Amino acid sequence: MRPSFLGKMLLHWCDTCHAPVLSGTCACGAVTRKVQVTPPGDIRPAFPADVALINRVFTAHFGAPLIPEGHIALLNKVPDNDRMEEIIMGGAVVGAIRYTPSGRTWEPLPRPESALFLTPLLRFVVVDPGAVASIRDEGASVLAPGLISIHPSVRSGDEVFILDPDGRVAGVGRARADAAEAASMTRGQVVRTRKNARSACIPGPSTWDAVVRANAKVLEEAEAEAISFIRNVSSNYNGQTSVSYSGGKDSLATLILVLKAIGNVPLLFADTGFEFPETYQNVSDVAALYGLPVVRSDGKSRFWEGYERHGPPAVNHRWCCSACKLLPLREAIGATWGECLSFIGQRRYESFRRRESSRVFRNGIVTNQTSAAPIQNWTALHVWLYLFREDAPFNPLYAKRLDRIGCYLCPSSDVAVLDDIRKRYPDLWETWELQLRKWREDHGLPAAWVDDMRWRIREGVSDETDSNC
Repeated sequence: MRPSFLGKMLLHWCDTCHAPVLSGTCACGAVTRKVQVTPPGDIRPAFPADVALINRVFTAHFGAPLIPEGHIALLNKVPDNDRMEEIIMGGAVVGAIRYTPSGRTWEPLPRPESALFLTPLLRFVVVDPGAVASIRDEGASVLAPGLISIHPSVRSGDEVFILDPDGRVAGVGRARADAAEAASMTRGQVVRTRKNARSACIPGPSTWDAVVRANAKVLEEAEAEAISFIRNVSSNYNGQTSVSYSGGKDSLATLILVLKAIGNVPLLFADTGFEFPETYQNVSDVAALYGLPVVRSDGKSRFWEGYERHGPPAVNHRWCCSACKLLPLREAIGATWGECLSFIGQRRYESFRRRESSRVFRNGIVTNQTSAAPIQNWTALHVWLYLFREDAPFNPLYAKRLDRIGCYLCPSSDVAVLDDIRKRYPDLWETWELQLRKWREDHGLPAAWVDDMRWRIREGVSDETDSNC
């Protein structure tokens, strides 16, 4: 899948502070270096649950964890068939993890830089010194004549490290033969090497408090611009002002900015009826903490009405957004205020549609709401560092590896995410799966339609609705 540029690639690294920085200069005064990541580059922190998963995947495959204690890591979701996330440490992409829906498993995809953080104990090959330069510098494959040894754990299709006789990493790649087979080969390809361009990588311990300090000027400037935008927009609007609050990080950052810019305003919560328990709790907690009233829309009954007409929502048939969120929201605004101005947590790095969106606009369905996006040009890392700086009460779902907050049955979620939701919330998922199985039986669909989550794609349908609505 082709990467998408949705905005400037802003990630840099300070080797003095061992911290990611969203500009060319760190708050410490050091010049930073640009980090090459795959677009769109909407970087987020690796929370403890992310670190645990990555280390579990790398340990199972290579016998050693990737992320050391006391080191920070960043994650960058990149285009793939399901879910793949680049792992950034020391100012470089050191590898990735990829989810395979067919096997319901994660696999590690190391880069040579990962050897600065781990020593592989499994799934490696050792090559002749004469082959090292061509493998390291030219991406040449490992051929049988240049193979000295292969660890017995290696199976065809495995990701492997390529080592010289002194244990230094010459490259990484995918095995084309089992260890037993490779040991008896006299010719042919043993490992197909990936041609990864080497990147500067300087490991060092750090903390997220240190990262916030390193980005102090960046955050101050971003906050000032957003506050100025909020004051300008609100001064030109005579009706009711609100903040559209979803329980997600972006709407929380937007709320804090609005409170600083113009003071208390009501929260507008689009309750689809399928939010996570943690989301409902976060909405209540945030409203109580800041002393704000909450206007709620109710979309659950409309969902089941739509379900009877359209069937389960799909990535390419997201009738649910209009039915459960937008139409009830229009009704709630009309009943409460008539119309309103809502500051929303929309960001350009989320999708093509949001990149092209104006910063102030009206939705074609919620015609009685003017929407304004103070953080339109922020990356996810801007948002997270701002929330860390403010010690803001963000939704605990993020610490459970959910990177976007919405309905638990959203078809736009990756299979990796839905599989995790199914495990974490068995009662919620069982209720939804019973409906899917009934639909499958009524329409003569194969069991894989449910089991392999094929319901997420509707054949013969094209729907351009924004999945982030």
